[in-house]
Amino acid sequence: MKEVVFSSPFFGISISIFAFAIGTVINKKTKIALLNPLLISYVIIIAFMVIFDIPLEWYNNGGDFINLFLTPATAVLALTIYRQRDLIKKNFITITIATFVGSLTSIISVVALCKLFALSDTLTYSLIPKSITTPMAIAVSSSLGGIQSITVLTVIITGISGNILAPLLIKLFKVDDPLVQGVALGTSSHAIGTSKAVELGEIQGAVSSVSLTFTGIITVVLSLFVTYFI
Repeated sequence: MKEVVFSSPFFGISISIFAFAIGTVINKKTKIALLNPLLISYVIIIAFMVIFDIPLEWYNNGGDFINLFLTPATAVLALTIYRQRDLIKKNFITITIATFVGSLTSIISVVALCKLFALSDTLTYSLIPKSITTPMAIAVSSSLGGIQSITVLTVIITGISGNILAPLLIKLFKVDDPLVQGVALGTSSHAIGTSKAVELGEIQGAVSSVSLTFTGIITVVLSLFVTYFI
C-alpha cells in the first residue's frame, strides 16, 4: 500500500507544490530573507521522506515530471531580454567582460580553497561548476570526473545563498546600478539568483538572464583547462 501511494507520480508532484506553497506563505508572512521558499521546500520534502522512509526513486517519479518544465520556465526569461535588448546591446562588452571575470574568479577561488584545505581532485571537480545551471553543471562535473550528487548540492546551495544574501549585500555595499546587480546575480547564482533579480526589476532580470547564459558557456570552456592546473 505504501509503495502504491508514494511511488505514484502524483505524490512527487503534490508534495513539491505543497511544500513550495508553504514556503511562499511563510516567506511572505515573516519577510525574513533566510526563510527562502526553495529552502523551506527542500527541508519539508527531505523531512517527510526521512520520516516515512521514502526512497528518492519514488519521489523522482513525480519530481522528474516537474523537471520537464525547467526549460520552458527558463525560456520565459527571454521576454525580459527582448524588452531590454537596447540596454543589453549598449552594454554588451561590459556584461561580457564582467561575466568572464566573475566566472574565472569563481573557478580560481574554488581550486585555491580546495588546495588550501587539501580536498581531493574529485571533490574539486565536483565544486567547480557550482555557479551555473544544474544541467550544465552536471555535464561539466561528469566530464571532469566529479561526483554529480555533490555538484547538484553545491549548485542548489550557491543559488539559494545568492537569492537570500543578494538584497543584503546590495544594501551593505550600496550597489545602486541595476546593471551591476543583474550581472552579479546571474554570474554567481545562476537561475535561482536570477529569480531574485527579476524581483528587483526588469533590467536586473534581463541582465542576469544574459549573464547566467554567458557564465554557463564560459565555465564549460574554462573547465577544459582546469585539469592542467590541479
